[in-house]
Amino acid sequence: MKILDNYIIKQYLVTFTAMLLLFIPIGILVDLSEKIDKLKEFDVPFNEIVDYYLNFVWYFGNTLYPIFVFLAVIWFTSKIANNSEVIAILSSGISFNRYLKPFMIAASIIAIFALFSGMFIVPEKNKKYNEFQYKYLKKNKKSRETSKIYKQVNDNDFVYVSSYNPTREMAYDFSYEKFIDNSLSYKITARNIRWVSEDSLYRLNDYFKRTFKNDKQLIESKRIKDTIFSFKIDELSSLNYMAETQNFFQLNKFINQEIESGSPLINNHLLVRHKRWSIPFSTFVLTLLAVSVSSFKRREGMGINLAFGIITAFTFVFFDKFFAVMVSKSNLSPFLGAWIPNFLFLLLAFYFLKNAKK
Repeated sequence: MKILDNYIIKQYLVTFTAMLLLFIPIGILVDLSEKIDKLKEFDVPFNEIVDYYLNFVWYFGNTLYPIFVFLAVIWFTSKIANNSEVIAILSSGISFNRYLKPFMIAASIIAIFALFSGMFIVPEKNKKYNEFQYKYLKKNKKSRETSKIYKQVNDNDFVYVSSYNPTREMAYDFSYEKFIDNSLSYKITARNIRWVSEDSLYRLNDYFKRTFKNDKQLIESKRIKDTIFSFKIDELSSLNYMAETQNFFQLNKFINQEIESGSPLINNHLLVRHKRWSIPFSTFVLTLLAVSVSSFKRREGMGINLAFGIITAFTFVFFDKFFAVMVSKSNLSPFLGAWIPNFLFLLLAFYFLKNAKK
């Protein structure tokens, strides 16, 4: 049985690797064909294009590798089923559950690598990938929220600006409120606030401060006021893709800060964290489904299994993207948005597994 286990594990991993080597170049060519006009238009340096596609490989692979897992298992299992090898294995007295064991071992190897890379390697690649996208390919699209920004700096301090210009490091209609024991201590307003990097301070225009002390109010007003605050100017509005660029430890810290500050993007950030776990888990779900569907010889041959595999794999990706959009556009829980596709396909896998055992 050990020889059989090694054979299945080896074939699983080899077929999965072959799928990656086959589809990743195709993905690069398709992406390049879509973007080549813009790359020429902005005269992007060749070395930056090469670096972009090196990062694209990790982004593309991390996003679509569940498809490659499913197709690899469908292909390999259908092949040995058509050669009557599966019938011979099960006829020898080996249970279907025992037959599944080497598939799950191979799936564990892939899932562990996917989990580690998703936590520590892919975030850095995503950072460079997104920076290139917004530098050359999404010039007219915002990489962050820049209007009507409300932020809680800490337990007692709150900031509001009507708009923020990250290029000029300037915010408009600035308001800063300080509370002590749930009572407003003072409030600062200004027409705009700008970070002066050479002096490491903030410059406020039309500065106005109202301080509340007992039953009295103290008023301070200046046309220009230089001062310091406990927040950084770029913290007013996080990048939309910031969570995707954080490793496991950075992401947890970042999410806690965003929760404290009342970020409107918190559900998107939580979704990213849940997906770091749900996508590797999908390896087991799709492996179980693929083995249950393709382990028996069919009169139609491998074609019917491959057709089912392609449709099912892309349906999984569709559900994954659909529920991700639901999280950002509705009140759907980020946990459910990340895990519903796995739950649905796990039920489907158990249904086919039950029929397979018969």
